[in-house]
Order: sequence, then C-alpha cells, then structure tokens
Amino acid sequence: MIENKKVYDLEERTYLFSKSIRVFVKKLEKNIWNKEDIKQLVRSSGSVAANYIEANDKLGEKDFLMKIRISKKECKESILWLRLMDIEDATIEVGRMELINEATELKNILGAIYRNSLNKNLKT
Repeated sequence: MIENKKVYDLEERTYLFSKSIRVFVKKLEKNIWNKEDIKQLVRSSGSVAANYIEANDKLGEKDFLMKIRISKKECKESILWLRLMDIEDATIEVGRMELINEATELKNILGAIYRNSLNKNLKT
C-alpha cells in the first residue's frame, strides 16, 4: 500500500496517498454500505492532492492559505470515510489503518504549514 520510506516532496506524497486509496478501494467488497463511502473517499483523497498542488500555484497568500486549509479538511474527511468502511478481512484492515495513519500525518503537516504561514503573514 504505502511504502515505509517517507516521501518528503509533499506534492508527491499527497499524490501517493490518493493513488494508494484507489488501490485500496479496488480490494473492498462493493456492498450497499461501502458503495457510497468509496465514492466519497476517492473524491476526498483526490482533493487532498489537488488542493495541495493548487496551493503551490497560488494566486496570493490568501489563496495559498485557503487551499492548504481545504487540503487539510479533505484529509479529515478521508479519515472519516476510511473509518466507515465495512471491512472483515484482516489484511484489508491493516491497509485501512496504514491509510488512516498517512491521512493523519498529512493532516498534521498541512495544519503546521497553515499555522506557520498564517503566523508569518501576521508578522508582516
């Protein structure tokens, strides 16, 4: 699922998170409970990467802050959808926990970027 070696390029890391979600959902049972949650999870994980990429091509500091904040919010949403998945297979459960951990790390990193950028802007 997610490699043990951490990627420090955040654009690449958010992309790999989104890609890993897509690999993960292919393994899930497509029952009535999971069907809609899978759609939401794919959307929110893709939005993590898309908004981070957009933040790096910012139109200004306010745009940057908004995109980072949205990316962080989408990490939180991805965690919710992952937690809601109906999983009975232990191997798939391990994958889910890895993805929840990665989404949590990304959320924390993006939160720190947001706070640091906000503080820097307040000082200027």
